[in-house]
Amino acid sequence: MPNYSRSVAVLIETGDSWGRNVVEAVARYAQKSRWALVISPRDEDGRLRLPHRWQGDGAVAMLRDVPMARSLQTAAIPVVDVDVLMRQETWVGRVVTDDRVRIAMAFEHFRSKNFTHFACFAPHVNRYPDQRSQLFQQVARKAGFYCCGFDKLERNELGWYADPQLVAQWIRSQPSPLAVFAPDPVPARQLAEICQWEGIHIPDEVAILSGDTDDLLCSIASPPISSVELDCARIGHEACALLHRMMNGRPAPKHPKLIPPLRVIARHSTEILAVADQEIGDVLRFIRSHACEGIRVPDILKVYPISRRTLEQKFQTILGRTPSEEIRRTRLEQARNLLVDSDLPISSVATKCGFSSSVEFSHAFRKYLGIKPSDLRPQR
Repeated sequence: MPNYSRSVAVLIETGDSWGRNVVEAVARYAQKSRWALVISPRDEDGRLRLPHRWQGDGAVAMLRDVPMARSLQTAAIPVVDVDVLMRQETWVGRVVTDDRVRIAMAFEHFRSKNFTHFACFAPHVNRYPDQRSQLFQQVARKAGFYCCGFDKLERNELGWYADPQLVAQWIRSQPSPLAVFAPDPVPARQLAEICQWEGIHIPDEVAILSGDTDDLLCSIASPPISSVELDCARIGHEACALLHRMMNGRPAPKHPKLIPPLRVIARHSTEILAVADQEIGDVLRFIRSHACEGIRVPDILKVYPISRRTLEQKFQTILGRTPSEEIRRTRLEQARNLLVDSDLPISSVATKCGFSSSVEFSHAFRKYLGIKPSDLRPQR
């Protein structure tokens, strides 16, 4: 018989990639710490709840309703919440995604493709999609761009829903091309389906980005949907580390621990450069194809018959950055992908992305993202 040190309940929905990945990270931590896990226990109505008469030591939970919170409080055990839906209770620790970084990342992805017209599609009545949509609109408007939200919800016996015809009318009433942020994959896929039915072309007329990643929903959508990838491994690991401290007598921190997302996974739904200037569009495609080969601005000028001064002026006018800055940004984005997707040493990532040394790469990466390259490696 295994000699378990603690018994921990994991009240997390596992119907999507996010939940499964967080639970997987919790399981890894539990194995090292000799915890016995009770995963996704439910009551007779199918709701996540502590098992009847269960006497455990703590819980990692998605606190999404008051009855769940009350049952956990009644159990008088340390609890760490990994969701953002409910207001933080003083007795609960919290480890959650940093929504401000999530929104900034989504907005920057659209801006890197030169979009200037933005919208949010969040046909839910839950609080968290509305918060993300409001944040996105604030970021876009603060940057001086047009941004609106879809709010024409209908109601039937099943609840609130977005009428496809009203959604299509709303899309057609907006400037084109339009960059649309959806808070999670469900409305993102719903919008993609409506556009497909109504003959609205993605991404030429409407580009769609989900603020969360579900591998299945995002990849099977037509077309596949770009999404912000959250650091589920770190959320699960940090939640367990916090719970460990709380089970050893430490109080719940007053403020949540915020975990930045990993990156934007670019799929077909945003695969477009919203650049009217054909010459600059060609240059951007050249940069994206060759940035990691160590190219510089003179290499661009050898391929395209344009003066350096004109190129610099056009880049500043259209993108708000220089060609050199775009080359470096592209290299760093590729480096970010390699750090997440591969086990290559950081020195190899630096070389593959055109940096002369690990020191130069680490300095540039930290300046660009505010974190070290090693921070993107999964928690093990």
